[in-house]
Formats: sequence, C-alpha cells, structure tokens
Amino acid sequence: MKIFFSLVFLIQFHFVSAQIYFLTADRLFDGETLHTGWAILTNGNKIISVGPVDQIKIPTGAVKINYHNSTILPGLIEGHSHLLLHPYNETSWDDQVMKESDAYRIVRATIHAKNTLLAGFTTVRDLGSEGAGYADVELKKAINHGIVIGPRMIVAGRAIVATGSYGPKGFDTDMTIMKGAEEADGNTLIKVTRNQIGNGADVVKVYADYRWGKEDNPAPTFSVEELKLIVETAKSSGRPVIAHTSTAEGMRRSILAGIETIEHGDEGTQEIFQLMKENNVALCPTLAAGEAISQYKGWKKGIDPDPEKIKKKKESFKLALQSGVTILAGGDVGVFPHGENVLEIELMVEYGLPVMNALKAATSVNAKAFHLDKELGFLKEGLKADIVVVTGDPSKNISDLRKIKFVMKDGVIYRQEK
Repeated sequence: MKIFFSLVFLIQFHFVSAQIYFLTADRLFDGETLHTGWAILTNGNKIISVGPVDQIKIPTGAVKINYHNSTILPGLIEGHSHLLLHPYNETSWDDQVMKESDAYRIVRATIHAKNTLLAGFTTVRDLGSEGAGYADVELKKAINHGIVIGPRMIVAGRAIVATGSYGPKGFDTDMTIMKGAEEADGNTLIKVTRNQIGNGADVVKVYADYRWGKEDNPAPTFSVEELKLIVETAKSSGRPVIAHTSTAEGMRRSILAGIETIEHGDEGTQEIFQLMKENNVALCPTLAAGEAISQYKGWKKGIDPDPEKIKKKKESFKLALQSGVTILAGGDVGVFPHGENVLEIELMVEYGLPVMNALKAATSVNAKAFHLDKELGFLKEGLKADIVVVTGDPSKNISDLRKIKFVMKDGVIYRQEK
C-alpha cells in the first residue's frame, strides 16, 4: 500500500510540475548503438541532449539521477498485445469473449496497462479488443487523460474477419453468438473498414487466414482483391493495415495486397519471406504466445521434447532471419501475463536473433515499422522522453531487461528505484 501511494504522489507531482532530469549510468543504448560514459538530459516531455557526460551542460536545478552497473535505453515498444485479454490458462478465450462483460474486462485491462508500463514498455500496439468492441479506444483515452496509468497505445478496435471464419463457434445455429471480431466480406469491407476507423482505430487489423479449413486447419479467408479493398480504404485515411496470418498462402495474399506487417507467420517459407523482404513487409513472430499455449496444453519446456508446432516455428523463424526480413518484437501478450512482455525478446534471442538486433527490434525497429520513429524508439535530441533503466547489460544478457529500475514516459517518472 505504501508503494502504491508513493507512485500516485509521484505521478501527480510530475503532471503539475515539469522537471529537468540528468540521467547517467554505465551504458546507454540509443536505439541503434551501445555507448559507455554517456548521459541524457530531459526537459518536460522532450529529450534535449544525449551524449558523453562531459559534453552535456547541466542546467541549474536539474534533478540528477545516477544508476551504477546499469543501462539506459529508449522506452520499450510492445508490437503485439491484447490488453483486454488475460492468460488462457486462467479463463479460456471463448469464455472471456462470451461471459466476461466489457466493463469487467476494461477494469482488468487497467491493471494490465499498469503492469506493462512498469515493466518498461512505454508504447504498445494493441491489436484487437477480442469481443470488447471499442474498449481499447476508451482505455487509450483514459491513459492519455491521466485517469489510469499505462503505455501509449496504438489500437485496432474490433478487427476484421471473414464471415463464418472466426470464433466463438460450436453452438446451436438458432443462436446468435457474438464474435471476437467484426465480420465483413466483399464490398462490405469498405464500410466496415471506414466504420472501424471512424470509431477510433489507429490501425486496421484483418484476419487473412484462420482455423476454418477442413478439420479446422488454418486456411486463407479473404482474396487478394478483398484485402486490397481494405488496404486502399485504410490508406486514404493515413492508416496502415496489418494481418493475422500463419499460412504461406495467407501471407502471400497479404503481401500482394500491400499489408505492412504480418503477425505470426508460422508457416512462412523461404519464398514467402523473400517476397516479404522485396515488398518491405515486416514480421511480428509472436514466439511467446506459441510457447505459452503449448505449455497450457501440458508441454514442460526443458524437460519434454519440443512439440511439432514449436519445431515448425523455430524453422520458419530461422528462414525469416536468413531471408533478412525485418523482425519486430511483439509477443501476443494477453495469451500470457501482461508485464511479462520481455519473454518475447528473450525467445527471439533463444531462437537465433542476435541480442543487439533484439534490442533494436524492441525499440528503433518497432518505432520505424509503426511510423513512430520521429517521436519514439531512439534516445535522440527532440524526441519524446520515453526512457528506461535496467540493472546490468542487456547487450550481453537479454534477460537484464527484466531488471527495471526506472521508467519514464513523456517526461513523467512512473517507476524509480534506488
């Protein structure tokens, strides 16, 4: 309770009084390069100077904060989250969608948002409310207005699915069951896309395939022409389209339609990844979700052999790396606990991504892919003051990202430990 009240007081204090901060640590990762002996100076919500300690002029009255054996980094960016979901081993996805009210889910989501921010993730791309309408839009608004604490949010609203493809399923056909996303087909895709944008979606998410094939195998849903309708409509409003797709054909159609990022990509082939690279389409592999679901089904990692799905995921991720595809950091968190977001970055390294590339993925690479690099993802003069400090050196041990000591978002300190 004491910690909670201290946090509330700290947040209120910083909202009413802009401060100048001078932060030092053993190392500073600026989003691209690791430096030693560097410092960072912020004023209000902006970074005003970054560089060697002895070259920064410290204004009178600046608050000096120093951390030993630590690293300063840009605020981390979560590329694929669902703040309105919680782990499926607590409550199944079907029951969350059908039995948990929107009010209940958004109350839970405020805690998820706080846990995410305090774990060092100052920005999230939240890719679908999963049956909770536009609750993600309202959660974003509540955070922006300072009602609750949480990361900066890029939201997708309801997301788009092909009629008959998405869940929940398996009920008497006389019943109308609410779906986890909005159904649309053909020319109705234009109206649904516009409607979702009008209701506050920052990005448009489409399910380019789903488990609706024979024997519930993943199969493509929309045609290339249908996907192009979505992309063209969203593009006219300045919004990107991203695609949930795990099949090679779903990925191919998405790439040809002009979709910017592929989420999951489990069955990607060398040919598909090469096509992605040629068309500047990025991959958000969501490794952590796959591992979490396998463990919920009984897999004991490190004891049992890898399940077939994990083996295939490792193979496709290796092909993506070999093809030079842009790799984003996004774990599909919500399938596993919010605040455990670093798990995805750890798995990316475990599956073969060089550790420095993993750090870039969670900062500058995500920022560029999400069109935020003029504001976030780097520690550079003029950008937003989104800063985290961790104990240790994550360029040598990626799990040091878990050792959060300091979190600043928009110049406001939300976590500060000695």
